[in-house]
Amino acid sequence: MELLQLKYFQTVAYTEHISKAAQQLNIAQPSLSLTIKRLEDELGTTLFDRKGRNIQLNSSGKILLKHVNRIFTEIENAQLEIQSEEKHVSNIIRISITNPRFLTGLISEYINRNPQTQIHQGIGTKNEIITSLQKGDIDVGITGHPIQDEEIESCVLVNEDIVLVVPSHHPYAGKTNISLHLVANEPFISLADNVEYSNFTTMLCGKAGFVPNQAFEVDSHTLLEIIKLDQGVALLPVSVCRKLGLHYIKIADDSAIYPISLSWTKQKSLSPSVQHFRDFISRYYELNADLFTVVKNRKNS
Repeated sequence: MELLQLKYFQTVAYTEHISKAAQQLNIAQPSLSLTIKRLEDELGTTLFDRKGRNIQLNSSGKILLKHVNRIFTEIENAQLEIQSEEKHVSNIIRISITNPRFLTGLISEYINRNPQTQIHQGIGTKNEIITSLQKGDIDVGITGHPIQDEEIESCVLVNEDIVLVVPSHHPYAGKTNISLHLVANEPFISLADNVEYSNFTTMLCGKAGFVPNQAFEVDSHTLLEIIKLDQGVALLPVSVCRKLGLHYIKIADDSAIYPISLSWTKQKSLSPSVQHFRDFISRYYELNADLFTVVKNRKNS
């Protein structure tokens, strides 16, 4: 069993498609298929269930993938230890987030304090971040709800209040708090570019006993324009409302809290730069926790 074989297997496992994996690896599809077949022969079992053009890991494949991820994590750990011994530790930090706002303010403050740091930041879905952490493509990730995976460690940075944004002349505009069921018949303005958050707000309305009437599903940039036209209500994090100067009302429903979570791979050794950045993120959210909470008697825009 060779490392190249295992890298090929790992790529096929995450793409679940031989052609796409071959394209990513820049090798011929027959060659990749043969490599996977030889690996299965060596192990004496199949690793995938074939479903038309697509393939899917079976129980044996899932077991192998878990160990293959650990093998490549250990190789990275060895490289880091060698670099540390020879004083050549990289100052590159690789991070992926599900929403750009998670690093707003934080990133500039960190770079000002640590100008030598190189940050490679991507934006992806929660599932993409899980895969990137498992494969070792990133060092840390920030999502909404914590990642539930045996290979990944997650901690909640803050639980943010979700509030109801209403037009300034709305009948409920003078309220200090509101139960969601009161706006069940209102047109809703929702985000179209964040699946994790959209699912959360739909769930929030469901708990209040209704399915939201999605009058507008727009990206985060367009959302502000639509809100200012007084064409509906929206469920947004309070920190966003404060930054944009939106009129909001505290939601009385108990579940109107959205977590922001930091994750990293359990078995992976982190460079001093990554450890420092991870600790900085935690401290930043701790020190700025009041920005994410509706404070009683605090006047909103």
